[in-house]
Amino acid sequence: MSRIMNWIDERIPFSNSLKLHVTQYPAPKNFNFWYIMGSLALVVLVNQIVTGIWLTMNYNPSADGAFASIEYIMRDVDYGWLLRYMHSTGASAFFVVVYLHMFRGLMYGSYQRPRELLWIFGMLIFLVLMAEAFMGYLLPWGQMSFWGAQVIISLFGAIPFVGEDLTTWIRGDFVISGATLNRFFALHVIALPLVLVILVFLHLIALHEVGSNNPDGINIKKPKGSVPDDEKAPFEFHERYTAKKDIVDAIPFHPYYTVKDLVGLAGFLILFAWVIFFAPTMGGFFLEPPNFQAADPMKTPEHIAPVWYFTPFYAILRAIPDKLLGVIAMFLAIVFLFLMPWWDRCKVRSVRYRSTLHKVNLTVFVISFIALGYLGVKPATDVYTIMARIFTFLYFAFFIVMWFYSKNERTKPLPERVTK
Repeated sequence: MSRIMNWIDERIPFSNSLKLHVTQYPAPKNFNFWYIMGSLALVVLVNQIVTGIWLTMNYNPSADGAFASIEYIMRDVDYGWLLRYMHSTGASAFFVVVYLHMFRGLMYGSYQRPRELLWIFGMLIFLVLMAEAFMGYLLPWGQMSFWGAQVIISLFGAIPFVGEDLTTWIRGDFVISGATLNRFFALHVIALPLVLVILVFLHLIALHEVGSNNPDGINIKKPKGSVPDDEKAPFEFHERYTAKKDIVDAIPFHPYYTVKDLVGLAGFLILFAWVIFFAPTMGGFFLEPPNFQAADPMKTPEHIAPVWYFTPFYAILRAIPDKLLGVIAMFLAIVFLFLMPWWDRCKVRSVRYRSTLHKVNLTVFVISFIALGYLGVKPATDVYTIMARIFTFLYFAFFIVMWFYSKNERTKPLPERVTK
């Protein structure tokens, strides 16, 4: 084995790359629960790719055969029901983990300098993941899949001048049809997963270039006695770390955090298995009841709503009476997240040392996002619409208010070294 590894290392830097990015990667010693979400996201990504490959072996991407092939997978393929539920539950689990991962970034300022590009790559992953989920949502060719896609694609028609042509181009037909299903299948199975894997790779490269943030939000990659908030080349220490010279506040990723991540993974898999075996539909939030009926262009479901991970943005769309302004607001809700490194002008990263105003602002933002998610699955009654407008205002107020107070925010003193 040693001779084989030496032969490989002479041709590609496998061992050095493994040490640099995994086994001897210097990680802050004060990681907490929130820092297992990144590794869980990788696990779910692998689950989606593997189960997706097996499902495509028996799936028929045509308007006549799609729904029947899903029934065939569920009833006749050995363990097909398990693969289907692992994939559908995995989609929701992916968004749960990603949303928690993003929340951790907001809490601890992981978007601030020098991690702006890391945040941008993460948001691009989120955007591609939404597109991937939307494309996959049509594939079962059930009632909610069909009509949900009809509603979402029709939103592009609100774009002036090019809207109608754009919706026709997206559908590949004048209506949702087999052509739409076929191209969505190709994008869902080949194009978007490839883009997603590339972005995840770039995200990890960017992370290991600038180093991981920590709950204190201070730089760790420094010798003893250095000023803790110096931003001049704070992460150039791989050589010193490997040589065990004058490095504090960092520990090797393996075995300390591989073991910690395995414990977190065990807990996650218990919950994941419980949902798959006992509540795969999760009361209609993961798999809606209308989606167990074949798509019928002549019969509209009583209440059309996207799957739960899109509902916060769908609620923002419905909260605004004008269709074009609603579409703009929905996209701005994501664009504003992209611009977080520039909205927040505070020099302190972690919420632990930020002002009370910032903590309240972040709390209101989280409550608004959850409330919008709930309102997005409800019918658009007068009361729900008014509530959606209130929480939409609070959602955008988070960014606007932050711009004004963060520049001269009163913060707590930062510790000289990371705390436990």
